[in-house]
Amino acid sequence: MRIAQPKPFFFEQGKRAVLLLHGFTGTSADVRMLGRFLEKKGYTSLAPHYRGHGVPPEELIKTGPQQWWEDALAGYNKLIEAGYTEIAVAGLSLGGVFSLKLGYNKPLKGIVTMCAPMTMRTTDIMFQGVLEYAEEYKKYEGKDPDVIEREVAALREKTMPSLPDLRELIYKVSENVEQIYSPLFVTQGTLDTVINPDSATYIYEQTESVEKQIKWYEKSGHVITLGPEKEQLHEDIYEFLESLDWNV
Repeated sequence: MRIAQPKPFFFEQGKRAVLLLHGFTGTSADVRMLGRFLEKKGYTSLAPHYRGHGVPPEELIKTGPQQWWEDALAGYNKLIEAGYTEIAVAGLSLGGVFSLKLGYNKPLKGIVTMCAPMTMRTTDIMFQGVLEYAEEYKKYEGKDPDVIEREVAALREKTMPSLPDLRELIYKVSENVEQIYSPLFVTQGTLDTVINPDSATYIYEQTESVEKQIKWYEKSGHVITLGPEKEQLHEDIYEFLESLDWNV
């Protein structure tokens, strides 16, 4: 049985807006619970999908970080066009990288990074993650194990040409975080095995933000928004947002 894939969302509530950005091979489902929580607290939230995400993996491998960045930027612009003049951003993993990039390209009320990498493992390891995503996606489609095995093997042969560009993007952002002055909340799962958790310390130390804080979640892994401490994460993000100097 085919299971419906998550869709981008736009939960309009209050005049304070938060752009929520998912990670590489992720979808809006990674930040949906956070969006609903913020909605109940009176915040508007918007979560776009990057091209190639939330669709068959055969489409993902044809896309790259420049397109994904454009999609994150389009989410910001959609909020502006909808009349939201004050915007904060919270991003998971690659979404955290894009949150930082937005921080030195656009005016933001505040930035939340969640398990955001400032270095990247080898492209081979990253591609293995793509293949795992492919296998899970095809399971959700309800395909037979033999079909899944053949289709994943075909993907393995094709590879993903844009992965070196993804690596370059992450390093480029890491070189520019000192241009960030917006209030900042860095969150990191202590049990994260996907990225180097030291990235959190790097972000915290290298940004020029006067108002900034860092918190480690001892029981959480990489997808911290779906982990065992997600409720605490929600409350902490809300507390950070409430501390910002909103004009609305």
